[in-house]
Amino acid sequence: MRPNRLREIWARGGAVANGWLAIPNSFSAETMAHQGWDSLTVDLQHGVVDYQAMVTMLQAISTTDTVPVVRVPWLEPGILMKALDAGAYGVICPMVNTRADAEKLVAYTHYAPRGTRSFGPVRALLYGGADYPKHANDTIVTFAMIETAQALENLDDIMSTPGLDAIYIGPSDLSLALGCNPTFDDLDPKAAQAVEHILARAKAHGLVAGIHNGSPEAAARRIAMGFQFVTISSDARLIAAGSQQVLATLRASAPKATPDGY
Repeated sequence: MRPNRLREIWARGGAVANGWLAIPNSFSAETMAHQGWDSLTVDLQHGVVDYQAMVTMLQAISTTDTVPVVRVPWLEPGILMKALDAGAYGVICPMVNTRADAEKLVAYTHYAPRGTRSFGPVRALLYGGADYPKHANDTIVTFAMIETAQALENLDDIMSTPGLDAIYIGPSDLSLALGCNPTFDDLDPKAAQAVEHILARAKAHGLVAGIHNGSPEAAARRIAMGFQFVTISSDARLIAAGSQQVLATLRASAPKATPDGY
């Protein structure tokens, strides 16, 4: 089976630079994949992406060594299994709040006897290889999102769930849950303390910790803290920021028109 480079990077003690795909287009996904991201996450929760677009985006990512990841819309077995069958090598599940939620997530993403994932890896066989069924349980990476006050109360119960590989912090939802301003990088003190606490508990349980960031500077700081999976911005935000930079440079350097037109 094709190795999962996420696991290889983590085994070396490294951090994964993860890109984020909210635009439902295979060419934009392919373009992002050719820029050197370690992984790219197709966002089915808040991105404007449906299942069929996701499949074409996974196919586009497959033209590179970039690892395909999918954030599913919710803790629901059908979409988790379809994302894996389509060739995702990692899944990020939002709003995992309890041990029971975490156990369901692990069950839905693992074949028996370790789980209840139904067998039918139609495209995963093409991407992963003919021996995919034998090695999938140990190759796929399962992330539980920690982003609510309830999840904070149940951290140790969630993180001690057998088969869970990693957690992923959604800073904006976590901030909202704590009565703070929703943002990625410059968190209010209460939210910042919660992030540090989540990271510490993840390390204690031997889990990889991931987090969403708005800037590369914030991502670098969080790698220094101990995060090993850092998302930076998104395809849509990068297009907007690049356009703003180009236009600002143009308008600052272009000749100014005079009142008489000369």
